[in-house]
Amino acid sequence: MTADASGLRLSEVLHLQARHIDAARLAIRVEQGKGGKDRDTLRSPRVLEALRAHWKATRPSAWLFPAHKDPARPMDPSSRQKAYGTAKRRAGLTKPGGIHTLRHCVATHLLEAGVDLHTIQRLTGHRHLSTTARYPQLTRHTQIGPGSPLDLLECGDAR
Repeated sequence: MTADASGLRLSEVLHLQARHIDAARLAIRVEQGKGGKDRDTLRSPRVLEALRAHWKATRPSAWLFPAHKDPARPMDPSSRQKAYGTAKRRAGLTKPGGIHTLRHCVATHLLEAGVDLHTIQRLTGHRHLSTTARYPQLTRHTQIGPGSPLDLLECGDAR
């Protein structure tokens, strides 16, 4: 849910700490993302609730999503990718694409909601606008009502 609603890269999700969540500003702080860049990105109120519930249930010491065998380390990306694949199969989804596809979906939904390319570039941490400019060809050319497209998603697990 965190990856799906925020547009974070998998490595960015796995390196989240409680201090990165800014509830007042509805933002997630990415520190040392791809290219060593820091940025703020989107977070929906539903993700905040899910992350709070996850934190209360697990009380992780360093990482919001720690490794099972060594909580001092973040979760291994391959375990998340496998869990994503399992969830897709259980849901009956057959379209190709891994967990990184969620990142592209967020950018596409934002574009469909009328968010400008420069803002999407900043939120996703794309170095070049040309990377972000690929998304208009993926849009469905439909109108989404007011509000955040992130809150339209029905998800369960905060990971």
